[in-house]
Order: sequence, then C-alpha cells, then structure tokens
Amino acid sequence: MTTTTLTGERADLLAALTQSRHFLRHTTRDLTDEQAARRTTVSELCLGGLIKHVTATERSWTDFILNGPAQDFDTMTEADFAKWTDAFRMLPGETLAGLLDTYAEVARHTDELLATLPDLDIAHPLPQAPWNEPGTTWTARRVLTHIIAETAQHAGHADIIRESLDGAKSMG
Repeated sequence: MTTTTLTGERADLLAALTQSRHFLRHTTRDLTDEQAARRTTVSELCLGGLIKHVTATERSWTDFILNGPAQDFDTMTEADFAKWTDAFRMLPGETLAGLLDTYAEVARHTDELLATLPDLDIAHPLPQAPWNEPGTTWTARRVLTHIIAETAQHAGHADIIRESLDGAKSMG
C-alpha cells in the first residue's frame, strides 16, 4: 500500500469507510465458524455471509471504478444468480478467519485505489438493472460513498444478528 498521507476529501472518505468496516468486523469477534454461519433471524443472513457479501460488493464496485460496468442484470444467468445468492452465506469449507482475511485484502486494495486514483470525478455508466435509472453515471466519489453506505448498513444488520446470536452488542 502507498505511504501517502491522505488529506481533505480522500482522508474523510477513508476514515468513514474504516469506521464502518471496524463496526462490521467487530460483530464477528470471538465467534466460531459455526456461530458465524448461523442464521438468527428470519432472513438468510448470517455474520460470515455478511462479511462475504460486503467483500464481494466492495470488490465489484472498485472494479467498476477502474473498468466500468462488468455485466448487465439482464444478461445474468441462473448460475450468476446462484453465485450471487451464495455470497450471502457461509458455504461448507469456508471459515470466518478466511472470510475476514479476504475482506482485509479487498479493503487494502480499495484503500490503495482511494489514495492513488488520479481523479475522483472519473465516471462510468451504471449497468442496466431494474434498480438503476437508465443512463445514470456514477463517479468514483459516488461509488466510494456507496461502499461506505453499504458497509454501514450491513454493520447494522450484523449487530442485530450478533445480538440475536449471543446477546453481544457492538455498542452500549
């Protein structure tokens, strides 16, 4: 990773993302793989699955910053949807430690991108999907704020799952 000290907007973006990542990772403290894979609510979500999902989401959005849209929703196959669904749960053979290591690797890549990207105004059109307004483009800045929002939202989900699992709270 670069040793550049970030200032201004980039420092603020990195600080917000780092804080959201911390709260998400904190929900998995002292858990076994079995606990991390356990569903504690009516949803399909588990703590390991949330880590896995946020990792995949962050990776895909940073790839979007660098390369533009990878695939339109309309061209996704049944196998693509199955892979997407698997990103929300721990699969046999996956470990919480392994998922956290992968998340840390993706986070380092994102942090490096934030530090070295020549311009946060680089923009690409969003892929065609029912949830994207046709013709919308996002700048790298907008993508980074989206990654922060996604991570913070899922940290909240993780906090509920963890409290349901064993009563542990992230705060309070």
